[in-house]
Amino acid sequence: MVRRDKSNYIIQSVAHALDVLEEFRGDLDELGVTELSKKLKLHKNNVFRILATLQSRNYIEQNKTNDNYRLGIKCLELGQTFIHQRGLLKQAQPILHELAEKSGETSYLSILRGNDVVYLDAVETTSTVRVISRVGLHMPIHATAAGKALVAFESEEELRKRFHSGLSRYTKNTILHMEELLKNLATASEREYATDCEEFEDGLRCIASPVRDYTRKVIAALSVSGPAHRLSDEKIEQSVGPEVSRCAKVLSTRLGFRE
Repeated sequence: MVRRDKSNYIIQSVAHALDVLEEFRGDLDELGVTELSKKLKLHKNNVFRILATLQSRNYIEQNKTNDNYRLGIKCLELGQTFIHQRGLLKQAQPILHELAEKSGETSYLSILRGNDVVYLDAVETTSTVRVISRVGLHMPIHATAAGKALVAFESEEELRKRFHSGLSRYTKNTILHMEELLKNLATASEREYATDCEEFEDGLRCIASPVRDYTRKVIAALSVSGPAHRLSDEKIEQSVGPEVSRCAKVLSTRLGFRE
């Protein structure tokens, strides 16, 4: 029997509903019918009907003050279910606390989704000056330590394909050339931790290491972020970098990874 490609079975109305949901990301926490219609190139009536359906199932809710729409509680429930099913958060929690305590900075757990880094969990530092939480945010791979740690072991061919559309600038330190990024990633894979030296946000430095599971695949990144004045090159090389790497290996072991 000849197998048909799964794209042949796509239901267009379901695809449009998912397109609507996926527009609510990053800073776009609320959107109106007209705005969604323009973004998705769908008729306003179709968008309204999709929103009404999603709202009836609590995937979307309406702000009564301005009639805009935002994600509903059901999206959070599904996201939490996904995270818990992976078992990753449960194993990572004590390690995130340990890393935050030993490094003196906010620790994070993140995963890769397409060409974005998604931050799943964090433990804040007790320092008075701290980083604003990134949990739930989608961030660029090439400008974050976590993103670099997640892709550092990919082949050059895979990396060139991943970044074929170019590298966006976020600060004056952002890596903009592929050859420089490849060199940076090679260094990260060699020393087992990646760094972000104010490449996404001025005044902020991050250090991250890859987390592997029993299949030896990189499935997450463990990282710390803090003010640049607290994370000097010397401190990163002598203490923070090795500590992030050590904690990532501990988490990997708990997930079944063996050298």
